[in-house]
Amino acid sequence: MVETLDQIAFAKRIIRSVGRRCAAGDDFELAELASIRDELEDAITYAVHGLRAQGQSWQYIGDALGIRRQSAQERYARPPSASLAGTSEGLSPLM
Repeated sequence: MVETLDQIAFAKRIIRSVGRRCAAGDDFELAELASIRDELEDAITYAVHGLRAQGQSWQYIGDALGIRRQSAQERYARPPSASLAGTSEGLSPLM
């Protein structure tokens, strides 16, 4: 878990740094930065499905996301994208 929290902190630092760089960039770079939203949403969906596979409730997941149980279920019940599930970047719900 510590490794995961370290990775999340690292990702936050990188995203902030890229935002500062894009502030002096162009529209293409801004569009590429905005595309990270889709990647992040896929990663969250994948994590939610991993937690569900481990038996976690929608209430537990909603609480973690700061939203209601029903909202979590409505938003994340769809399967994660195939592109994320097939990566080798350690995104297995078993890790």
